Amino acid sequence: MKPLRFAVIGTGFWSNYQIAAWKELQGVDLVAVYNRTPEKAKAVAMKYNVPRIYTSVDELLNNESLDFVDIISNVDTHLPFTLSAAKKGVDVICQKPMAPSLADAEQMLISCKNNNKSLFIHENFRWQAPIRALKEVITSGVIGKPFKSRVSFCSAFPVFDNQPFLAKLENFILTDIGSHVLDICRFLFGEAKTLHCLTQRVNKNIVGEDVANVLMEMENGLHCIAEMSYASVLEKETFPQTLILVEGEFGSVNLTNDFELRITTRKRTTSSFIQPSKFSWVDPDYAVVHASIVDCNRNILKGLQGGKSETTGEDNFKTVQLVWACYESAATRQTVFI
Repeated sequence: MKPLRFAVIGTGFWSNYQIAAWKELQGVDLVAVYNRTPEKAKAVAMKYNVPRIYTSVDELLNNESLDFVDIISNVDTHLPFTLSAAKKGVDVICQKPMAPSLADAEQMLISCKNNNKSLFIHENFRWQAPIRALKEVITSGVIGKPFKSRVSFCSAFPVFDNQPFLAKLENFILTDIGSHVLDICRFLFGEAKTLHCLTQRVNKNIVGEDVANVLMEMENGLHCIAEMSYASVLEKETFPQTLILVEGEFGSVNLTNDFELRITTRKRTTSSFIQPSKFSWVDPDYAVVHASIVDCNRNILKGLQGGKSETTGEDNFKTVQLVWACYESAATRQTVFI
């Protein structure tokens, strides 16, 4: 199969891991990068041997023959860049969060559909090796039908050091880490029926909320507590791990610190460690996140080649709906029916 030609739009912090992950796969050819700051585009192009750089997305789309673009730029650019690519007949991959508003996300879907182009969202957390292993345990039936779960991402990691723009977001943790956490809940347990959300701002030097707790009733009856915080000073700093406890009628499965997966039944507890894949370019401290980008890209590539992908725009729109339903619930102090 002829390699798919693509361009990366945005050469900031995350592009280094995204491009490196693409380099692990066959069937793609990165031909150009864009950044509004030419020095940043040049640096990434030199690092990854990309032949051409652009400081105009329109110029890039006019000059290059592309199969898809991978948008890794600021969330406010996701809508205009997606519209431009779709109108040029180019498939789109967009980093999460999908858009800065529910209306923008819907417009992205409509534009790609009207232009007969595919939209994928790069939602990689569900592709983390420990979370895939936990899903297999649930599916196996060893703990029986699940009835309750807690999905937790609570940390004091100084996330604003690497991404200072996050401190200025009016809507922070639910759009940033909540997009991941709520997508994990959907991946593991299906769709939510109702939710109730509470938020707080503990760090007075930021604009948006840095704590959110969400109680969901899923369509299958399971009660799911999703908790997220960047203000939690804990005995053990777990960033960037997601900790998950699932309780079922016959037992429980617990994804805990250091990727330990513990399965408990009435007879015994068994334990295993699910380590992420090792690549030379990953930061060892964040390997569980960085390595998952490869698996996410592989699955999206399958979709671009005509197969089935998990993180389509249509699927991720349901996660976006949950994020904004959380904001509605927090503002009104009411339970929201999805």
